[in-house]
Amino acid sequence: MAWLVAGRLRLESNTRNRPQHTAAERSDEPIEKVHGKTQGLRKSQVKRLGNLYRRRVPPRAALTNDLARALAEVTQLVGRGVSVLLDRRGRVVTVAVGDANDTPLPQQAGEAESRLYGLRLVHTHLKPGGLSSNDLTTMFLNRLDAIIAVDVLPDQTGGAAVGSAQLATVAPAGSEQEDWLIDEPTAVHELEAVDILERISALEEELARQAGAREVGRSSAERAVLVGLATKDDGGETHSRMAELEELVRSAGGVVAAQSVQHRARADHRTVVGEGKLQEAVSLAFHEDADLLVFDRELSPAQAREIERLTQLKVLDRTQVILDIFAQNARGREAQVQVELAQLHYQLPRLAGRGGAMSRLGGGIGTRGPGETKLEVDRRRIRDRLAILEKAVGDISKRRGETRKARSASSVPVIALVGYTNAGKSTLFNALTRADVLARDRLFATLRPTSREGWLPGLGQWGAKAIFTDTVGFIRDLPEELVNAFRATLEELHHADLLLHVVDAAAPGAPDRVASVQRILDDLELEPPRLVVLNKADLADEQVLAGLAERYRAVAVSAVSGAGLEGLKNQLAQSLTFAGNDTTLSPADREPAVTSHT
Repeated sequence: MAWLVAGRLRLESNTRNRPQHTAAERSDEPIEKVHGKTQGLRKSQVKRLGNLYRRRVPPRAALTNDLARALAEVTQLVGRGVSVLLDRRGRVVTVAVGDANDTPLPQQAGEAESRLYGLRLVHTHLKPGGLSSNDLTTMFLNRLDAIIAVDVLPDQTGGAAVGSAQLATVAPAGSEQEDWLIDEPTAVHELEAVDILERISALEEELARQAGAREVGRSSAERAVLVGLATKDDGGETHSRMAELEELVRSAGGVVAAQSVQHRARADHRTVVGEGKLQEAVSLAFHEDADLLVFDRELSPAQAREIERLTQLKVLDRTQVILDIFAQNARGREAQVQVELAQLHYQLPRLAGRGGAMSRLGGGIGTRGPGETKLEVDRRRIRDRLAILEKAVGDISKRRGETRKARSASSVPVIALVGYTNAGKSTLFNALTRADVLARDRLFATLRPTSREGWLPGLGQWGAKAIFTDTVGFIRDLPEELVNAFRATLEELHHADLLLHVVDAAAPGAPDRVASVQRILDDLELEPPRLVVLNKADLADEQVLAGLAERYRAVAVSAVSGAGLEGLKNQLAQSLTFAGNDTTLSPADREPAVTSHT
C-alpha cells in the first residue's frame, strides 16, 4: 500500500514519563466510563456508547468491519464523532465522544524513549475528508501507535454507512519524512489485512536504533527551541529580543536548537502564540532533538499551565532563564539569599496546577540553585521562608550601610560601574583597579558587588585614590523579582559619587541597551551623575563607534588591550571634580549627553 509523506517527527519522548508496558499489560479491567463531550446525551445513547467496550478486534488487524459499523451506527445515533482506543490485544480501553483530542489517555508511569504509547485511536467523522490536522497532532503529541479516521455517511434508509478509512503513523526521525506517514484512504476491509503489530514493531525498532545513536552523540546540555512573539507594539525589537534570549539560554548552559517567531496583532491570552504555532514549535522540538520550549516573555501561571498541557514539553519563560543564571552564578551567602528570595517570589503564584513541572527536580535550566528544593513546598511554608529571607536581605543592607559610612568618612570618591549585562564591566573594573575579579563572556557573571581602590592621576594636583565598585548587570525588562531581591546590592548605586555607564560598543542595538539601562536607573531614582564609556572599541565598527561617541560624548576604550584607558581616567577625574564643585545641578544636568540623546 502506498504511503503519503506528510512530515517528519523526531520520535523521542517529549514526556519522560511513559511505562515500559503496553496498555494491555497494565490492566485487565477496561474503564466502562464514556468520556468526552457527553452533555445532552440520553441514557440510552450513553449505554450504546458503553457497549463499545465489549468489542474486540484481532490483535494484528488495524480495524474490522464489525467495529467500523458499530462506530458508524452510534455516531449517527448521537450526531457526534466517536473515538475508541484499542490496545495491542485488540481490546477497547477507552470510549469518548467528540474530537480526537477529547479522548483521555490512561495514566502513564514511565516508558523508554523508543517506545510508542501502546494504543491506537479510531475516530469517526460525520463530514468526509479523512484525517484532520487535529487527528494527526493528537497522534504525534501522544506518541500513539496509529490513528485511523472513518468517514460516516448516511445511507438510503436514513441509517449510517461506513465510508472510506485512513490510517497514519508517526514517522521516525532521520528518514525523509517530516512528522507522520499517511496511507491513502481505503475501504475498511483492506485495513483488516494490514498487520498493524508488524508495522508498530518495525517502527519501534527504528526508534530504538535512533535513540541509541542520539544517546552516543548527545551532550549533557539541554536543547531548547526559542518561541517569540512579534506584535505591532513591540517597536521592531523582536530580533534583538530573540538574540538576547539566545544568549541567555547559552549563559544558562543550554543549546539553542531552533527559533520560532509568531507574528500577530496581540498575544493570545491562553497560549501567547496560538495553538497552531505551538504545534509547529513542538514538531520543531522533536525534529531538532530539543528538550524544552523557551518563551521570549514572562508567562502568566495560567499560560504556562496551558502551554505545558498542549505541548507536553518542559516550558520556561525568559524570567525563569534569568533566575537560573543568577542561581548558577550566586557565590557567597549574600547572593544566594537574594537569588532564593527572587526564585520564591516567582514560584509562589505558580504553585497551583503545575505538578508535573514543579516535580522536575532532576536538574536542568530553571531548576537549579538556592531554593530549588522549595519548589514543592506549600504556600504557607514558602511565605515563612520569604519572611526569613527578607530579614536576611535587611541585615545585608544594614551591613552595607555601615561599610558605606566608613567609606564616606574617608572622603575617597566612589565610582560605580553600571551597564547592560556582559558589557565588559568586570574586565574594565580589573583594568582600572588592577584587580582580578571574575570576568567571563556570560550574562550576569557578576552578582556580588566588589570594591577596589584605583588611582586617578588627574584628580587633584598629585592625583588621588578612587574606589571603583563593580555591580550586577542590567537587562531589558528586568524581572521585578530580581529588582526587589537585589535592592540591598543596588543601594550601592545611591551612595556613589559617579555612575560609570559601560556600553558594549560592538553589540548590535547599543542605543536600545543604553536606553534600557537608563530607564532602570531612572526607576531606581538614582541621583549621582552618569558618565558613558564605550567598551570593546577594538571589536566595534569604526563608523558605529564614532556615531556612539558623538551621540553620548563618550570616550572609547578597550578594557582588554588597555587602549583609551588614560583618556577615561582623565574624564573620570574631570567629572568627579565637576560634580564636587557644583552640587546644585540635577543628574540630568550633569549628564547632558545621555539625557538629551536617548
